[in-house]
Amino acid sequence: MTANIGVIGGSGLYGIEGAKLIGEIDIPTPFGMPSDVISIIDMNGQKTAFLPRHGRGHRLLPTEVPSKANIWALKYLGVEQIVSVSAVGSLIEEYKPGDFVVCDQLIDRTKSRTNSYFGEGIVGHAEFAEPFCPGMREAVLKVLSRYKHPYHKKGTLVTMEGPLFSTRAESELHRSWKAHLIGMTALPEAKLAREAEICYATIAMVTDYDCWRKNEESVSVEMVIKVMENNVKAAKKILPDIIDTLKSRKDCSCRHAAENAVMTDPLKIPYETRRKLSLFYGKYWK
Repeated sequence: MTANIGVIGGSGLYGIEGAKLIGEIDIPTPFGMPSDVISIIDMNGQKTAFLPRHGRGHRLLPTEVPSKANIWALKYLGVEQIVSVSAVGSLIEEYKPGDFVVCDQLIDRTKSRTNSYFGEGIVGHAEFAEPFCPGMREAVLKVLSRYKHPYHKKGTLVTMEGPLFSTRAESELHRSWKAHLIGMTALPEAKLAREAEICYATIAMVTDYDCWRKNEESVSVEMVIKVMENNVKAAKKILPDIIDTLKSRKDCSCRHAAENAVMTDPLKIPYETRRKLSLFYGKYWK
């Protein structure tokens, strides 16, 4: 089974409305098993790979998500574009709970995650100035413009380690950086997708105002779940149109991001490292 579009579902999103299940596949990778089995679904004739980021039943902490295995497995299936759906908190008044945001920038505040395929005998530096694929973002925004659901065209997303929510001091720090959103899962996912030469875009679903509003209750799991349920319902309705729009996208610079990234002489790369990464870079080593 193959698919050239992938969806990584965030908190509460474990399926897509109107999708016909073709099959499910377990894919062992050189980096362990993915978060869960990957569902291959048919959306109006377009094969799409669906992977629940936290596993069915929400079993994995943000830090425990096996992002290297997830991205490798999607690449193995032939995925060229990934739509990431993620629950986030808002750091500004204008981005309200229930709103969607098509993020354009990232700030990395994680500290306990392996965030690159490079290492172990191979050195590489991929460009990451624009962490989300501009072409995908444009396509997603065109679809959202046809719906009544409130959305924002851009946003800077801070990715923190978790699993605890922010302290008030951290929330104020992130606001001072002019960031718009706070979440726990966009990284290292976006970095790994770029190294794997896969287009990647995030639809961030705002669930709360973090804890910077001093006169209001700080974010809680109950608060997040309540808003998230409505967000997920809306996302399930919109995703089929997004997938239908993405299938007509042609080649993109994201899909050649590592063409000049590897600095190590291929003859000097250890056999085991070459084996793990040949799916990505074997075409450059021939």
